[in-house]
Amino acid sequence: MESKLESKSKSESKSKSKSKSKLKSKLESKSKSKSKSKSKSKLFMKIKLIKNRSDIGAGTRGADMGIDAMEIAAINQGNDFFNRFPHEDLETSNESIYDKVNNSFAKRIGHVVEQCGRVSEAVSRVIGKGAFPLVLSGDHSSALGTISGIKAANPDKRLGVIWIDAHADLHSPYTSPSGNIHGMPLGAAIGDDNRDCQVNQVTEGTLKLWNALKNTGVEGAKVKPEDIVFFGVRDTEMPEDKQIEKYGIKNYMVAEVRHRTVETCVNEALERIGDCDWIYISFDVDSLDCDLISYGTGTPVAKGFDQYEVIAIINQLLGSNKIACLEFVEVNPLLDNKGNKMAETAFEVLGRLDLPSNKI
Repeated sequence: MESKLESKSKSESKSKSKSKSKLKSKLESKSKSKSKSKSKSKLFMKIKLIKNRSDIGAGTRGADMGIDAMEIAAINQGNDFFNRFPHEDLETSNESIYDKVNNSFAKRIGHVVEQCGRVSEAVSRVIGKGAFPLVLSGDHSSALGTISGIKAANPDKRLGVIWIDAHADLHSPYTSPSGNIHGMPLGAAIGDDNRDCQVNQVTEGTLKLWNALKNTGVEGAKVKPEDIVFFGVRDTEMPEDKQIEKYGIKNYMVAEVRHRTVETCVNEALERIGDCDWIYISFDVDSLDCDLISYGTGTPVAKGFDQYEVIAIINQLLGSNKIACLEFVEVNPLLDNKGNKMAETAFEVLGRLDLPSNKI
């Protein structure tokens, strides 16, 4: 009996290994054929890098160094990616991390409001000039600024969100167990405080700043909850689960993507948000399997994607010609247990993407 089980286990292991090899081989084949073929029509043609080294929404320091860690990864590979495109370095308020916390259920929210405003203005300005904003951020709280900037660039366009992350980030100050705002950007974007699941007593001052955050860029909700699709979310709290259930937000978990294939799941996701004019992709590196890749992120979670799956997901989405913005977040080299592995992997993902050409 044990012999049969061992044989079955070896067979399954070989099958998984073959599947990953096929995906890697397919990506390499696509990359070669892409350079030979004519460039496809894109929503935007020029790329503008927006470097947002802010980590004030996280629970641990270090995500502000993630962009530099990715640039070092590129230099070590002899890759000139970061010299190919114009870029903008945003001002930050990272020094506020040392200030006394006055809003325990929304830590440093005043500075997060300022930072999201900076990101929103930059993203809106880049889109307004007909370029593609490629946003590299520290912690995930800034995603509210990115979403707000896309919406501010054209308020009449319906915006969809593809959230590649281990976490749903649907909290509000009323429900957050930590008070870290990197767990709240989607809660702010949909404009639902989830008071039915309230566990925290929020002060008037915090509420005033939270409302200001929700009104960044344009007033009110930026995204309809039904226009959000999750990939890889696997670590949530009860209030978030209630929101997911309430709005019927689809979550393509890692096992489902592997069972049904990336192509099938992405096609289905695009159909779900087919009425959206533009789509924003947010890639949090904690969507990757921390045991396989690295613990170099603020909130690592096991049993995630590998880098080839993420590359395949994003590239298929880019092919929809609806992507208005792509953001990478939460690389934290101070927490990396394998040198600079997480930043290297994040840069590997970035380097293999079929991004809009910077040459017209």
